[in-house]
Amino acid sequence: MRTTPQDPLQGLTVLERGWLSSNNLLIHAARGEPGAVLVDTSHVNHAAQTLALVHHALGGRPLARIVNTHLHSDHCGGNAALQREFGVPLAIPPGEAAAVRAWDESALSYRHTGQRIERFSIDDTLVPGGEWVAGGRAWEVIAAPGHDTHAVMLFDRRQGVLVSGDALWENGFGIVFPEVAGEPGFDDVAAVLDTIARLPVQVVVPGHGSPFGDAAAALERARKRLAGFRADPGRHAHHALKVMIKYHLMEEREEPEADVLRWTRTAPMLRELWARHPPPGMSEVGQWAAQAVQQLVAAGALRREGALLRDA
Repeated sequence: MRTTPQDPLQGLTVLERGWLSSNNLLIHAARGEPGAVLVDTSHVNHAAQTLALVHHALGGRPLARIVNTHLHSDHCGGNAALQREFGVPLAIPPGEAAAVRAWDESALSYRHTGQRIERFSIDDTLVPGGEWVAGGRAWEVIAAPGHDTHAVMLFDRRQGVLVSGDALWENGFGIVFPEVAGEPGFDDVAAVLDTIARLPVQVVVPGHGSPFGDAAAALERARKRLAGFRADPGRHAHHALKVMIKYHLMEEREEPEADVLRWTRTAPMLRELWARHPPPGMSEVGQWAAQAVQQLVAAGALRREGALLRDA
């Protein structure tokens, strides 16, 4: 008698979100486990929605733990709300544990990038090379520097499920923030892509976008994108500028265009990015940002309504 292959995502609920908020992965408890584990908690703007989605997915069953793949505000912004609601421990990659305990918003990049976050506390760390069990699965913790120096991925080798965070999407990967900050990062991205290629991956649960099965094709696209950024770091800088402006408007929903351009002139990360990659013929970051805004409007990523810019 033929048997149907087991769905690698059986026992997992993927809550696919938008680009302001990361996806959430709920690993449902197996027999004998104290409760489910939630991976990543999305943006603080959507904390109430995250709570509602998690409660619905739990169906009255307990939540036992929260873990973060990394600490960008779109992945950990719901931490505080979920901690208040469920009173469960939270684990993060170890590299930023001291900064969280001291709540150093500069070290955590929130002040540098001008992003919103609500303070949260931590109880444990996800040490690369370690392993923990949830949903009856052994999850390997794999270092994933590049997009974020301290990021990790989670891998269930038996079922071939990779929780990649922003290290690999179906069509690329997240901004290489070390490069934005003036530190090398492209080599780390390449090394992480090579690490993924060596894993027996059946399905990838990315930080943004739908789960996908063809990891090899995604890796090929990611490597081509990386090669373009390596050949022209200014291209990556311009991409990062547009992403940061779009993210800012996703947070604010709408804002006078003059205020958006004023923000680009005051955000430390964008000022530093301009200093390292000044486009020819432009005298200051506001001109560069105005060009990026026009491109985002032309692409339909933002809407201009009179003096206002709105997220699209």
